[in-house]
Amino acid sequence: MPDPIPELISLALPADCAGQRLDRVLARLLPEFSRTRIQALVKAGKVELDGAVAADASLKVSGSESVRLEVPPPVPAEPAAEAIPLNVVYEDDHLIVIDKPVGLVVHPAAGHYEGTLVNALLAHCAGSLSGIGGVERPGIVHRLDKDTSGLMVAAKTDQAHRALAAQFADHGRTGPLERAYRALVWGVPTQMRGTVVTGIDRDPRNREKMAVAKGDRGREAITHWRVQEPLMAGQDKPLVSLVECRLETGRTHQIRVHMAHIGHPLLGDPVYGQGFKSKAARLPEEARAALENLGRQALHAGHLAFEHPASGELMAFDSPFPADLETLLASLR
Repeated sequence: MPDPIPELISLALPADCAGQRLDRVLARLLPEFSRTRIQALVKAGKVELDGAVAADASLKVSGSESVRLEVPPPVPAEPAAEAIPLNVVYEDDHLIVIDKPVGLVVHPAAGHYEGTLVNALLAHCAGSLSGIGGVERPGIVHRLDKDTSGLMVAAKTDQAHRALAAQFADHGRTGPLERAYRALVWGVPTQMRGTVVTGIDRDPRNREKMAVAKGDRGREAITHWRVQEPLMAGQDKPLVSLVECRLETGRTHQIRVHMAHIGHPLLGDPVYGQGFKSKAARLPEEARAALENLGRQALHAGHLAFEHPASGELMAFDSPFPADLETLLASLR
């Protein structure tokens, strides 16, 4: 079946809009589109002024430009089931535990309406997922970043969803929930273990990033970490550490932000580890090649434990490093 064809809209800006913002002008001339929708189209590179892609929705227009918009076709209201292979660790009538591969987006969102974990679960579970998460997130009670691998649990019934969501909201403070991640970070902390407590909020300079918030801004984030193994000890000072991070909260990019905050960002992190890229030159050739081939942050959700929502039994699962991280770890040893 061919892909739907986007709608193309062309118009000339009237002279009386000179000096006004592009998004404000287009929202007035095209009342079927909200200003937020116009801004999203500009950000996606779907708006052209006089044949050139508009760089910013806040651009002031001269009032004589020709405008061309490419409007993507609407997406289905509900994600479709897709036969995407899953590594199922455990499954019963109430829940399913999977080992998520790197590159798999958890739920549909802008730019990723197909090929997500939700699409895969809809096919695998054949309509038995909990509906509490809404049509875009059925069964989802927590998530991992696209380029973080490891263990996730999804709910099949509304009862299981409510019980699991309560455990994740408690973050293991009073219940049995445990989430432990293994990561490879630059350098070796001065102490072998520690706790990072900060607020985390959107970076005011880059809304695509998260950042440690100043003062009382942001949402509380708590990460407990410990060094499992210093690596590259043959150098004057070990260049890398294998660390375990346990979450007491669940904020977006929490481990990546917190480890960068204490001066030890994750290897391969393209967002929070840019300042450490030069350190890769100090790695032996094999390790340098493994890091270049990694193509993602060196982070894996390796341990997950929770109380079964129906039986009350303690469920615990462990996942070893996937092949790409194991290759990198071996080269660093």
